[in-house]
Amino acid sequence: MSEELKTLIDQIRTIANDDGIESVTLHELYKSPAFSPDLLDKYFKNEEMLVEALLADERKKFEEIFVDHDFDGYYDAIDILFTVIKEMATKFYSLSPSVTHKYEEMYPEIFEKHIEDRINFIFNKIQINLTKGISQGMYRNDVSIELVARLYIRRLIDLHNIENFPPEDFSFTTMFEQMFENFVRSVATEDGLAYFEKKKKAARLKN
Repeated sequence: MSEELKTLIDQIRTIANDDGIESVTLHELYKSPAFSPDLLDKYFKNEEMLVEALLADERKKFEEIFVDHDFDGYYDAIDILFTVIKEMATKFYSLSPSVTHKYEEMYPEIFEKHIEDRINFIFNKIQINLTKGISQGMYRNDVSIELVARLYIRRLIDLHNIENFPPEDFSFTTMFEQMFENFVRSVATEDGLAYFEKKKKAARLKN
């Protein structure tokens, strides 16, 4: 993705955050003096391309957290979860599906593919975290990695249900944090749980 397109999508996303996703149709963007019609035409031939670009950017910014902080590398299994949550909080407005959830009704096929891609990515990362945590003695060695990962994904899908979790009452970051905590408590060893509580206490003190 070019820097020009990144900047354009960030500008559009800001409007969506402030005014709702309905305000970032091509029809509305063409009327705004903030956007060049030629630039919009260059990247978005139709409404579907705009929707796909916004959702792809949302996924990319989410996935960059895991890449930038070496989720697969030297961090221990519990430390990296705290790092991910901290980064999600700082980048909330670029990540929150509460902004783009209306696309589920407006563009169901595009949105379904978006959720599928996001889930596949997280499913892989949860399996990595479980494997690492078991090898480090942080998680129990009797845990079924695939089963726990699938249960986690099931909860993640529920998280996107705005009827159960209206975004005005439950921020995506807060819910993700609670899911991580429930995840750790369900699989941690005694040592892992003690370490988790220590890290959680330290995180609260920093805040």
